[in-house]
Amino acid sequence: VLPELEGKLDAISLRVPVPCGSINDLVVELEKEASAEEINSALKKASENELKGILQYIEEPVVSRDIIGNPHSAIVDGLLTKTNKNLAKVLAWYDNEWGFSNRMIDLIKYIAERM
Repeated sequence: VLPELEGKLDAISLRVPVPCGSINDLVVELEKEASAEEINSALKKASENELKGILQYIEEPVVSRDIIGNPHSAIVDGLLTKTNKNLAKVLAWYDNEWGFSNRMIDLIKYIAERM
């Protein structure tokens, strides 16, 4: 899908057919070394600015059930961020149906504003 990221990105999404949230496991090869704190700081900043309402950043223990009804497309779990030299692992929770529905509403509003 994104040829410029070939070999630089690996991710997995685990979805289980139970009434609870899901989680994405994202592993990224960075151009330079970064700490978990630096990664988390950048994600937190994005969640408060350009990705506000789409990305949420949390640092409290949660389980999948806690995510149900959350309108964000991704809820980064800062407690689970790991780094090893230039590799970073970020886990982000999501309520697939509710988050997706909210992005569709955003898209409809975006299109309506431009008509």
